[in-house]
Amino acid sequence: MPKHYFDRLEYLDQLINCKSTGTPDMLARKMNISKRTVFEYIDILKSLGAEIKYCRHRGSYYYECSGYFNFRFIQT
Repeated sequence: MPKHYFDRLEYLDQLINCKSTGTPDMLARKMNISKRTVFEYIDILKSLGAEIKYCRHRGSYYYECSGYFNFRFIQT
């Protein structure tokens, strides 16, 4: 998989953690991807265990439980 794929997932994770994704349309523009791809990426994070919800009042996605992803190899 291309590196930008993981970079985008990591960026999405950061935006969700900050509760600053905006609406799906806004998020697609922020990430320079299609709205459909936004939903695909959110589904990927959900399949990896993230409980992601959308707040209509705030207009942003958020994690129901605190946490974050790390998509990098860490040498020990």
